[in-house]
Amino acid sequence: METEPITSNGAKKLQDELSDLVNNKRQKVIQAIAEAREHGDLKENAEYHAAKEEQGHIEGRIQEIQLLLSNAEIIDISNIPKNQKTVVFGATVEVEDIDNDTKTKFQIVGNDEADIESGLLSYRSPVAKALIGKEKGDFVSVSTPKGERNYEIKKIVYKWNFIFLIERLL
Repeated sequence: METEPITSNGAKKLQDELSDLVNNKRQKVIQAIAEAREHGDLKENAEYHAAKEEQGHIEGRIQEIQLLLSNAEIIDISNIPKNQKTVVFGATVEVEDIDNDTKTKFQIVGNDEADIESGLLSYRSPVAKALIGKEKGDFVSVSTPKGERNYEIKKIVYKWNFIFLIERLL
């Protein structure tokens, strides 16, 4: 399997989730299974079956995260050169939709950390692919599921901006 880029923030979130699954949730479900077994007949024991199903989900997610991290190429955004002029993986980009004069901000991130509602856009998305390599002031046209979109790049930031995060939450 080839490596998959991920930001250092995305890798930390995955590592935190893995730690929680291994150290907390796994232990709780093991306890729930033990308690359900004490109730007797396992064939008709709903708590036991629910706990076993939850255990399967937890173990599956643990394996998924371990695989993601083992194949991850962690990109530290703070290492991007200060004189970088083009959009690259990890950049936070502000674009203006030329057709309706709306501005949008997002960070270009790995596929597994993408969350458009939080402003995290996968580098594999059509919009990110069109923006990568472009500079502030450039215009791009993108074919999206909602039709052709035309953007102007207004701003490029190469470090995660907490103001951006707060703006997204408001």
